[in-house]
Amino acid sequence: MGFATALSGLSAASQNLQVIGNNIANANTTGFKESRAEFADVYNSTGKTAAGAGVRVTEVAQQFNQGNIESTSNNLDLALSGNGFFSLGERNDSTSPTAYTRNGAFHLDPEGFLANDTGHFLMAGAPIGTSIAEGFNLGAPKPIQIDSSQGKPSATTKVDLKVNLDSRGAKGLTFDGFTGTNFDVPPDPATYNNSTSATIFDSLGNTHTLSMYYVDVSTGTPLSNEWEAYAYLDAKPILYTSATASAISTTVGKGTAIPMDFDSVGAIESATTGTDVTANSADDFVFSNIALGSLVVGASALSFTVNPTGSTQFASDFGVNDLQQDGFASGNLTGISVDKTGVVLARYSNGTSSPLGQVVLGRFTSNQGLDKIGDTTWQESVNSGTVVLGVAGGNNFGDISSSALENSNTDIATQLVKMIV
Repeated sequence: MGFATALSGLSAASQNLQVIGNNIANANTTGFKESRAEFADVYNSTGKTAAGAGVRVTEVAQQFNQGNIESTSNNLDLALSGNGFFSLGERNDSTSPTAYTRNGAFHLDPEGFLANDTGHFLMAGAPIGTSIAEGFNLGAPKPIQIDSSQGKPSATTKVDLKVNLDSRGAKGLTFDGFTGTNFDVPPDPATYNNSTSATIFDSLGNTHTLSMYYVDVSTGTPLSNEWEAYAYLDAKPILYTSATASAISTTVGKGTAIPMDFDSVGAIESATTGTDVTANSADDFVFSNIALGSLVVGASALSFTVNPTGSTQFASDFGVNDLQQDGFASGNLTGISVDKTGVVLARYSNGTSSPLGQVVLGRFTSNQGLDKIGDTTWQESVNSGTVVLGVAGGNNFGDISSSALENSNTDIATQLVKMIV
C-alpha cells in the first residue's frame, strides 16, 4: 500500500511535468494561456489516525492573464486587450458562434470571409445601414465577408459654395449672354464680375462641371448691394422650367438669374420667396430633375442644391471661402481597417468607406470553466456559464487593436525553474 501511495505522487509529478512542458512548448503560440496543475491529498478513511493514500491532480487550470501585445504588418491581425474572446463560427453561413479564441490571426479565405488557420470564421454583426452611426445587428451575428467589388458611385445632392463678392467691383454690370449658336462658347468676361466652378457627379459616377457666374446688379443711391448668380452645367446654362424641374438650355442664352442680396454689413440676406430661384438667397439654390440625356446617356436626372449661406460682400478681393459637394465616383477597394471597437471598414479609391460589420466578442462568468478543444480555442460549458455577447470597449469587454497579436502569456524562465524543481 505504501508503494501505491508513493506512486500516486510520482504520477502527479509526472502530470505536472507534462503541464509545464506544454506551457513551454506553446511559449510562442498566439493567444495561448498557460496552465498549472492543482493537487489535493487523498484519504481512504477518516479520523486522527487516518494515513494518507497519496495525491491526485484535481484540475489543470488555465491562467487567463493578459499576454503581451505585439505589432504586426497585417491589418487583419487583431489583439484583445482586456476581457473577452473572439467568437468563431464553424461555417461561412453560421448564425451563432460555436467556439472562442484569443488568437486574432485572421486572413481572407478564397470567398472573402475573415477566417483563421483552422478554418473557423470570425463572427460579427452586419451593418443596419450604410454608415457606422446607423449601427449593427449584434443580435444575429454572422461571418464577416469582404466585398472586393467596386464602391458604388453617388450623385451629388448638395454643394456648399461660400464666396466673397468684392463690394468695390463695377456696379450695375449687365449680363448680356452669348453671341453665336455654339453652346461651348463661354460667357463673355466683360459681362460678369466673378466666376467659380465645382466638379459634381451623376448617378453613374460621371463628372460634370458646375459653374457659377456672379453679376453685380446694384442700383439706386445708396447702392442696393444686389447680385445675380447664373448656373451652368458643362458650359450649358441651367434654366428653371417649373417649380419642380430645371433643364439645360437648348438655345443660346444666359440661363435663369438667381438673386443674391446682401445687407449693409456684407452678410447675405434670407430668402423671401419659395420658388426654385430664391430671392435674397441665403437659402439653397434648388436645381431639380435636370435631364442629362444631352450630356451623358443612361444617368438619372440630376437634382441638387447649392447652399450659399455664409457668402459675403466685403471690400476685399473675390474669393471662394468654402467649396464642398457630397457626390463621388465609383472606386476600387484599397484596404480594410478595424477600429478599437471592432468596426470593420472597407476603404475605396474614391475616398469613401463602407462598414462591413462589427466584431462580436464573448465573455463568461468563469473562463477556467471553459472546455479546451485545441487550436487555442474553447467552448462554452456548464462550468463556464452562458456566453454573453457584446462588442469591444463596452459592457466589460476589452479593446481591439488592429495590426497586432496577443502573445502567449507563458513565462519561459518561470516554467523552466518549475521543470527543474
